[in-house]
Amino acid sequence: MPGSTSPAKYVLIFDGGSRGNPGPSYGSFSLHRAGGARSRPQRRSFGPGTNNEAEYRALIAGLQSLLAILEAEGLPPTRVALEVRGDSQLVLSQLEGVWRTKEPRLRELRQEAENLLDRFASVHYRHQPRARSVAVLGH
Repeated sequence: MPGSTSPAKYVLIFDGGSRGNPGPSYGSFSLHRAGGARSRPQRRSFGPGTNNEAEYRALIAGLQSLLAILEAEGLPPTRVALEVRGDSQLVLSQLEGVWRTKEPRLRELRQEAENLLDRFASVHYRHQPRARSVAVLGH
């Protein structure tokens, strides 16, 4: 509708893990505009890390990718309502402020994620079962 001020809605699905804990870590994410086609999952290698660090790094990579897409489209993130979905209860609960972040490295990653998330008009967190993340992202 012309002149509409409602924000665009995007969904970011993320997941991360490591082979060993710590060990070689990896993550992936998928993005889509609500009601639109989901992007092919993007997978990243992060080097040594824990499962929880990989979860945060996958989220951060997804946020950076989404911000680049929005910039290319000329859409400021302040006009975007974002839904973040993942199976990491730890990451989602820490970002919601329900759980404290005690480990220093996770505090740094949480802060980095929050700095990116603060750029959006609104953010909603949604926990999903591991099987759903695997179905979407393939790991």
